[in-house]
Amino acid sequence: MNFLRGVMGGQSAGPQHTEAETIQKLCDRVASSTLLDDRRNAVRALKSLSKKYRLEVGIQAMEHLIHVLQTDRSDSEIIGYALDTLYNIISNDEEEEVEENSTRQSEDLGSQFTEIFIKQPENVTLLLSLLEEFDFHVRWPGVKLLTSLLKQLGPQVQQIILVSPMGVSRLMDLLADSREVIRNDGVLLLQALTRSNGAIQKIVAFENAFERLLDIITEEGNSDGGIVVEDCLILLQNLLKNNNSNQNFFKEGSYIQRMKPWFDVGDENSGWSAQKVTNLHVMLQLVRVLVSPTNPPGATSSCQKAMFQCGLLQQLCTILMATGVPADILTETINTVSEVIRGYQVNQDYFASVNAPSNPPRPAIVVLLMSMVNERQPFVLRCAVLYCFQCFLYKNQKGQGEIVSTLLPSTIDGNSVSAGQLLCGGLFSTDSLSNWCAAVALAHALQENATQKEQLLRVQLATSIGNPPVSLLQQCTNILSQGSKIQTRVGLLMLLCTWLSNCPIAVTHFLHNSANVPFLTGQIAENLGEEEQLVQGLCALLLGISIYFNDNSLESYMKEKLKQLIEKRIGKENFIEKLGFISKHELYSRASQKPQPNFPSPEYMIFDHEFTKLVKELEGVITKAIYKSSEEDKKEEEVKKTLEQHDSIVTHYKNMIREQDLQLEELKQQISTLKCQNEQLQTAVTQQVSQIQQHKDQYNLLKVQLGKDNPHQGSYSDATQMNGIQPEEVGRLREEIEELKSNQELLQSQLAEKDSLIENLKSSQASPGTNEQSSATASAQDSEQIAELKQELATLKSQLNSQSVEITKLQTEKQELLQKTETFAKPAPVPGESEAVAAAKTTDVEGRLSALLQETKELKNEIKALSEERAAIKEQLDASNSTIAILQNEKNKLEVDVTDSKKEQDDLLVLLADQDQKIFSLKNKLKELGHPVEEEDELESGDQDDEEDEDEDNGKDQGPI
Repeated sequence: MNFLRGVMGGQSAGPQHTEAETIQKLCDRVASSTLLDDRRNAVRALKSLSKKYRLEVGIQAMEHLIHVLQTDRSDSEIIGYALDTLYNIISNDEEEEVEENSTRQSEDLGSQFTEIFIKQPENVTLLLSLLEEFDFHVRWPGVKLLTSLLKQLGPQVQQIILVSPMGVSRLMDLLADSREVIRNDGVLLLQALTRSNGAIQKIVAFENAFERLLDIITEEGNSDGGIVVEDCLILLQNLLKNNNSNQNFFKEGSYIQRMKPWFDVGDENSGWSAQKVTNLHVMLQLVRVLVSPTNPPGATSSCQKAMFQCGLLQQLCTILMATGVPADILTETINTVSEVIRGYQVNQDYFASVNAPSNPPRPAIVVLLMSMVNERQPFVLRCAVLYCFQCFLYKNQKGQGEIVSTLLPSTIDGNSVSAGQLLCGGLFSTDSLSNWCAAVALAHALQENATQKEQLLRVQLATSIGNPPVSLLQQCTNILSQGSKIQTRVGLLMLLCTWLSNCPIAVTHFLHNSANVPFLTGQIAENLGEEEQLVQGLCALLLGISIYFNDNSLESYMKEKLKQLIEKRIGKENFIEKLGFISKHELYSRASQKPQPNFPSPEYMIFDHEFTKLVKELEGVITKAIYKSSEEDKKEEEVKKTLEQHDSIVTHYKNMIREQDLQLEELKQQISTLKCQNEQLQTAVTQQVSQIQQHKDQYNLLKVQLGKDNPHQGSYSDATQMNGIQPEEVGRLREEIEELKSNQELLQSQLAEKDSLIENLKSSQASPGTNEQSSATASAQDSEQIAELKQELATLKSQLNSQSVEITKLQTEKQELLQKTETFAKPAPVPGESEAVAAAKTTDVEGRLSALLQETKELKNEIKALSEERAAIKEQLDASNSTIAILQNEKNKLEVDVTDSKKEQDDLLVLLADQDQKIFSLKNKLKELGHPVEEEDELESGDQDDEEDEDEDNGKDQGPI
C-alpha cells in the first residue's frame, strides 16, 4: 500500500488529524474486539466515513473488512456493513466531484483498490460464496460490489470467476430472485461479466439465460417496459454479438419466434415515450445482430428463414409503412429490414410484394425511393433507404430485372410512378446527393447481371420537346461533360464503370459516341487539383474498362488504337498513376469495410462498397492490358478463339456424356424394375410350391385312410357271398381303370416334355457367355430358377408314382372282385341252413356291397379332384417357363445395350484426353508469351459451372440490341 500512502500524502486537502485517528481506532476495534456488537458498531462507523474519507478508510480498513467477511459470516448485519464499506471504497458511482482532476483521481483510486482486492483471488471466491446467502442485506451489497469490481478491472475479475467452481452458475441464480432490486442489479452484473468474453457468454447462454431474460422482458411489458427491459436487451446483445455458437443456440431454441411481440407497437395514438423509443431501438439492433452481413452466410440465412416463417419480417414491414413512427425508429427499422432480406430470395420476394397503405396502394420500394431522392428528408433516412434498396437487389436477379423493366418503353405506365422513373429523376436532378444515390442504386440493379446491362441499353429518355430521345448511356456521358459537382460525377462514373464491366456490347455502345473517348483522355491528361484527382482516377478506370472488355467491333476504337492514344496523349505511366488515385483515397478504405453506407455527413458520401470490390478486381488486369503489345494481343485473341473452339467441343462432349448418363440411368431403372418383377414371380412360384405341398399332404392323408379301409372291406368280401354284385358295376369300374391308365400316360408324356425343356436350359446355360458381370449374375439367377423347376418336377414325378401305385392297388382289388364274382356266380346250398338265415346273409352282403360302391364313388371324386389340381399345376409351370424365357431375352438385350454404351464412353474419353492435351499445350504457349492463364474447370466439375460457362458464351455471342 505504499503507493496509496503516497497518494494520500500528496493530497492538498486531507482529513483532520482527529478523523485519521478515529479511523485507526475503529480499525483496531474491528481487529481486536472480542464482542460481536463492538465489531459491528465499528464496521458501521467505518461505513459512514467511507464515502467522505474513501482513501483513508480504504488504506487502513480493507484488510480488516476482508477478515470480517471470512470470520463473521454467521452475522448478516456486520457482513452487510462490510460489503457496503468495500463498495464505497471501490466504486466511483457515488462520487460527486466537480473538478475534472478530482474525478480522474477518484477513478484511479477505484482501480487501485480493486487491484488490491483481487490480488488474492480467494477474495473474489469469498464474495461469490456470500452471494448464495438469501438475506437481502448480504446479497444486494455483494451484487453491487462484484459489479463495481467488474467495471474497474473486468478482464481480470472475469478470469477469476471463470476458473471458480460454479462461479457463473451462482450468478445466474440472481435472475430467479423474487426481489426485483436484486434481480435487476443481477442483470447489470451479468452485463459487466459477459462483456467481450466469449467463454463466459457461452456458459451464461447454456445456463438458460435466454429463457429467463425473455421471460423478464415479457413480464415487464416488452417495448412498453421500463429500463429493466433495456438492461435485459443489452445483456442479450452481449451474449449474441460476434458469438456464432450462441446465435445458433438462440435460433435452435426457437427464441426468434418470441421476438415478434416486441414489435407490436399498437396504433399511432398509443404514444412514444423516450424509454419506449430506446427499447425499440435496442430490439431492432438485436435483430440485426442475428442477420449481420459479417456473420457466416449459413447462419444468417437460417435466421432470415426463421424470421420470415414466424412473421417477424411482416411485423417489421408493418412498422415501416406505419404513420407516426419517430424518425430514428423508422431509420433503424429500414436498416433492420434491409439485413433481414439481404441475399435471401424468399424474403426479397415478400418485400417486393409489400404495399404502402395509400390510395391507390403503392409498392413499399417506390415509397422508399421517393424518400431517397427527396432532398428535404433527413440524411440518415436517405442512407437507410439506399441500403435497403441495395440489400433488396443483392444476389436477386429477379428483382434486378423488375427494376430495369420499369425503365423499358413497353412497361412504362403513365398513370403511376415506378421505381425506374424515380431513379432517373434522381439521377438527373439538381441535388448532387440524389444524383449519387440514384446512380449507386441503378448500379446495384446491374451488379453481376449481364442481361440487365444489355437491357438497360434500350432505355430512351426524352430530354426536351421537339428533340429526339437519347439513350440513358448517352445522357449520363452528357452530364459528365457539363462539369457538374464532384459527387454527381463520381456517382455517374461508378454507374458507367459497373455498366460497362463484363459487357462488350455496352462498351461498343459507349465507344460509338465519338465524343466520349476524347473527353476521358482530356480529363486524365489535365493537371488538376487534389479534389479532381478522384475524378481523373475514375475516368482512367472507365477508359481501361473500355480497352479490356473491347471486342474490336469498332475499327476506329480497337484495343490497339486506344492504347496508342493513351501512350501519345497521356503516357502509360501517368495513366497507371491516375488509376491508382482511386484506391489511395482516404474514403476508399472506409467504404470497403462494411456494406452499409454509413457516413457522418453528405460530403463523405463518395464510394460504394460494391464498387470498391470492382476496383480491386479490375485495377490489376487493366494495368496488364495497357502494357501488352499488339502482337501479344493478337496471339491472345487467337489463343482465346482456339480455346473457345475447344471449349465448345468439350461442352459438346460433356453434353453427350450427360445424355448417355441419363440413358444409363434409365436402363438401370428398367433393370431394377425387371428385378422387382422377377422377385414377384419367384414369390408366386414359392407360393405355388407351398400349395402343391399342401395338396401332397392331403393326398397322402387320403391314401392312408383308404389303406386302412381296404383290408376291412376285403375280409368282409371273403366272408360273404358276392352273388349280389351287378355286372354294370363291374363294367363301370373297368372304365374308371382305363381312364386312370390314360391319365397316367398323359402325365408321363408331360414329364418327358419337361425333361427335354430342362435339358435345353442346361445346354444354353453351359454355352459360353459374355465376360460382363451382369451376364454372370443373370446366369446364376437362371440356374437357381432351373433348380427350383427340377425340384418341382421331381415332386410331381413322385406324386405320379404314388398315384400309379394306388391305381395298381385298385386294379388288383378289381381283379379280386371279378374273380370272386365269377366264383360265387353259382352258389351251392349249405346243408342244414334254413331259408331265413340265407335271406339274412344275402341282405347283409347287399348292404356291405352298397357301402363298398359308395366308397368307390367317393374315391373316384377324389381322384378327379387331384387330376384337376395336377392340370392347374401344369398351367402354372407353363406360365413360369414363358416368363423365364421373356426375362432371358430382355437380359440379353440389356447386356448388348450396356456393352455398346461402354464402347461409346471409351471412345469419348479418348477424344476428351486428346482435347485436354491440346488445351494444355496451348496454355503452355500462353504462359511462355507472358499471358496469365486461369485454370479451367475439369471435366468432373459440377453442372453449375457448366451452366455458367454456357451463359457467358451466349452473352458474348449476342449482338447489340
